[in-house]
Amino acid sequence: MNIYVGNLPYTSNSDQLKALFEGYGQVSNASVVSDKFTGQSRGFGFVEMANDDEARTAIEALNGMQYSGRALVANEARPREERPRREFRSDGGGGGRGGRDGGRRERF
Repeated sequence: MNIYVGNLPYTSNSDQLKALFEGYGQVSNASVVSDKFTGQSRGFGFVEMANDDEARTAIEALNGMQYSGRALVANEARPREERPRREFRSDGGGGGRGGRDGGRRERF
């Protein structure tokens, strides 16, 4: 089972998250999601546990538990939603000066 864990302290790392859940059963994988530019934790992560009963026990025990002064959120992770890809215009549109005269001003 894949478990979403939210409201993690920004100082937490994947090893700490794994250790937190290992008290309830075997953890296949644990990862804290980090910002791709700064490398700092984004405050949530995912834990994979092979045994669904152990995973449910961990969720019940840890959801709402105070961890480093924060109430953890733990629940079964939902499948990631497919979001439509953003399309970028290649016709040279955007970024102009605007106006009907294309940025040229008539002088009187």
